[in-house]
Amino acid sequence: MTTWNLEGMKKHVLMCNGSSCMRKGGEEVTVAIRDEIKTLGLDEHVHTSRTRCNGRCKDACVVVVYPEGAWYEGMTPDKARLMVQSHLRDNVPLHDSLVYHFEEGQLARTGHTEAIKGIEKNKDEKKESVKS
Repeated sequence: MTTWNLEGMKKHVLMCNGSSCMRKGGEEVTVAIRDEIKTLGLDEHVHTSRTRCNGRCKDACVVVVYPEGAWYEGMTPDKARLMVQSHLRDNVPLHDSLVYHFEEGQLARTGHTEAIKGIEKNKDEKKESVKS
């Protein structure tokens, strides 16, 4: 296993390689992101990680950029390359594919009308199940 020195990294890109994302081109999106990062000479400051499911399967292919906490939906290889150019190089999020971003210290939806809200996490219910 490789152990990367992450010192000096400015961005971390998490590319979902869970089953739903893989069925919708996750491998191609991963390759496109890594290729564009290399082409633009961003390797020294951008680290990428393949992940398993990120829990937003209906948004496949999902890509997340930190430290901004920007969650992208429906990524294709072309959109992925554009995201690298716009977000990773120029610090301008790709708003038409952005589902979540950090606002006032927490993740907030971007307001896409077609964005899927998802299942609510009931914190009170979780506390009860932990006590049982």
